[in-house]
Amino acid sequence: MEVRPLNLSLEASSSFMDRHIGPDDAQTNKMLKAIGVSSLEELIKKAVPNAIQIKRKLSFPDPAEEHLALQELKQMAQENQVYRSYIGMGYSNCIVPGVISRNIFENPGWYTQYTPYQAEIAQGRLEALLNFQTLITDLTGMEMANASLLDEGTAAAEAMTLSLAQRKSETANKFFVAHSVHPQTLAVVTQRAEPIGIEVVVGDPTTHLWTEEFFGGLVQYPDTYGSVFDYTEFIQKAHKVNVLITVAADILSLVLLKTPGEMGADVAIGNTQRLGVPIGFGGPHAAYMATRLEYQRRLPGRIVGVSKDRDGRKAMRLTLQTREQHIRRDKATSNICTAQVLLAVMASMYGVYHGPKGLKKIATRIHSLTVLLHRSLTQAGFKVLNPRFFDTLTIQLTKEQQQKVLREAEKNRINFRKLEDGTLGVSLDETTTETDLSLILSSFGISTALPSLSELKSSLSHSLLRNSSFLTHPTFT
Repeated sequence: MEVRPLNLSLEASSSFMDRHIGPDDAQTNKMLKAIGVSSLEELIKKAVPNAIQIKRKLSFPDPAEEHLALQELKQMAQENQVYRSYIGMGYSNCIVPGVISRNIFENPGWYTQYTPYQAEIAQGRLEALLNFQTLITDLTGMEMANASLLDEGTAAAEAMTLSLAQRKSETANKFFVAHSVHPQTLAVVTQRAEPIGIEVVVGDPTTHLWTEEFFGGLVQYPDTYGSVFDYTEFIQKAHKVNVLITVAADILSLVLLKTPGEMGADVAIGNTQRLGVPIGFGGPHAAYMATRLEYQRRLPGRIVGVSKDRDGRKAMRLTLQTREQHIRRDKATSNICTAQVLLAVMASMYGVYHGPKGLKKIATRIHSLTVLLHRSLTQAGFKVLNPRFFDTLTIQLTKEQQQKVLREAEKNRINFRKLEDGTLGVSLDETTTETDLSLILSSFGISTALPSLSELKSSLSHSLLRNSSFLTHPTFT
């Protein structure tokens, strides 16, 4: 047997480029020859307009081995300043249970999954997604839910197109959006509406008048400023002129608040980030979408159902796939077919881990801390613009006061939501402690001792509170 010596040169050990930058010299030359050019430079000159070509030599640092590059990146990352964020707008910090982090979030058996097309070998993932659907239908009070969508903005756009498909009149082309929805949601809905000929009308849901020109509407619950409204009457008026209403709801708030289903909503959408998914600098997070059974064939995405195999044993499967691009192509109900499987599974397992009592305890504590913040601010003379709230307060300030508070907040390494009119938004979350609350108040120049949480009363009237049970299936016990 011939024994070949190992080539231990630095050049030979530099495999990062070989593994990540595609074709080698021979493959590159073969492709260049096939298209009739002699070099990459000649290809660029022919393909890229001369007016936008950079003539000078690019200034790059010397190349580095992969482990050295990672070391440098870690050193750069250590310069990041980590602040506590109370910005809200649909994203809240949360505590990821260790068992979910270790066994799902860090487990390639879960985190590599896109979607379980091969149902016969994906029963565990399908069951986890069925748990997600059950979690969503129970919390929203709706009849059915899909197995997640991309994010809250695209879910709102999907709800708009679902409503359009159900319109009674072909001339109805207006979609109402409350001015108090999250701005990123409004942006996505507006962009989606333009190419399909929908006119988005932004207005106040408390004064809006419905006409037959409208086919749908969207409201936020609680709204982007933290206010909690009962939309029951608003929805009833919409239904009189055949308008479908979508409620974009904070999923954790629905543990305490009257559900979209109880208010008569046709569709409920939102994101499930605060159910045990790291905040991740804004994404990705699994959206949810739930609706009534009569609209099941217009519901985008995937739905997991329970069936039986030929031996009569219970089996999970993807059902109603006629909506998918790969089945119906141009007749598909949606062009956004991604399901956030990993993140939906994490949210479902958060529900399993805590159960109904645990979720209620978390939601009640967040609300109680917000009541405490509200009481301390108002006693100090600040005006809070939303008297009914779940976890978010909007405080009226002059622009000078706003800048003063923000300067103090920066000293405390805190981020608030800065609004253009001088007001500030503060959203609490599962990770907020009474120590954090004292720091928040100190940013407003308040240093009084905090009363006990047990002494406080909810800001919510009885008519806004949830009376129905949820997560009664044994899986969540």
